[in-house]
Amino acid sequence: MSQDIGDFRTPSCELLALGEPTHQEPAFGLVRNRLFARLVAQGFRSIALETDRVAALAVDDHVRHGVGTLDAVLAEGFTHGFGAHRANRELVAWMGEFNRDREAGEQVACHGFDLPTENTTAPSPRRYLEHARDFLRLDLDVAALTGEDERWEREEAILDAAASPGATPEAERLRRTADDLLNQLYVRAPDLIAATSHAEWLRAGVRLRAGIGLLRYHAQAAVQGLGASARISGLIRMRDALMAQNLLDIRAVEARRGPTLVFAHNRHLQRNPSAWSQGELDCGWNGAGHIVGSLLGERYAFVAGSLGRSAALGLGEPTPGTYEARLQTGGGAWRLTAPPVPGTARTRTDTTPRQGYFPLDPETLDGAAALLHIADGAAAAG
Repeated sequence: MSQDIGDFRTPSCELLALGEPTHQEPAFGLVRNRLFARLVAQGFRSIALETDRVAALAVDDHVRHGVGTLDAVLAEGFTHGFGAHRANRELVAWMGEFNRDREAGEQVACHGFDLPTENTTAPSPRRYLEHARDFLRLDLDVAALTGEDERWEREEAILDAAASPGATPEAERLRRTADDLLNQLYVRAPDLIAATSHAEWLRAGVRLRAGIGLLRYHAQAAVQGLGASARISGLIRMRDALMAQNLLDIRAVEARRGPTLVFAHNRHLQRNPSAWSQGELDCGWNGAGHIVGSLLGERYAFVAGSLGRSAALGLGEPTPGTYEARLQTGGGAWRLTAPPVPGTARTRTDTTPRQGYFPLDPETLDGAAALLHIADGAAAAG
């Protein structure tokens, strides 16, 4: 069975998505690193990770220009606690070493494509809009409209629609102001690039779009009259739509340098609508992969991740008759293979929310170009 990930992408594929079914099994990130090194040898020149796009600028500065220490970059350049993962430390170190003494066009770049949000909080858009204001050299009091950052950043702003500032008159003015800033960024692009650089212009746009995304996210959090499932679905839907926009923007930046590997949870990257149920919650949304796949067609390919047993999660052998059980028979700690045909097995049920594992199901498998199956997390990580 082939273990060359390049065998599962078409010649036209420019965005290759590698999914993981859980963030809690270290082996997925470690195997990702090995596969990325192979893809770099085949012409890939960038990777996009499920971390805040603005924060990840510090990671890219480190791997391409040697800015900052490895420890500082892992602490500041990764959100969601991902900087503590061994796989990300090894990835950043490898990229920095690969880029040493290489021309800029041949260096590998690191991007984030997520929002600067966590599950129950989202920051104020103030500093993102102020960065764009300063880049444009405008006299604009952004803080007068945002007010104290704490009113945006407290948990109530996301968990309680009535406590959200996202639908206030000030927020409406901020959205119009942010739109004007984005327009000015393009109207004045020739002069701004001449005065700074193309790279600085791009980064100003990254920060400004992050601020605009936060305004949209907070506006969604302010929608009242929704049940719990509809409320959470709306927030996830907004997040994934913004993730999709970031991926398309990253591809526009990287188009001339080579294809991009994107690594994130299966639910963000699969080509079909995503769903999540727990207790009374029943959430559904179009993930970033479903959106990008519909726009890019064959230029987007998805490799789903699956897991057999995991000591890290306390996950035992899968129940016979499930997709994962059938994949366990292939041999080896991990392998790349053609995905099972949807409907030819059962969805695994011997998991718990605490384990954080999302088992394979027909929606994840349908449209997948390949499957990365880790039979034993501990062995694959070794």
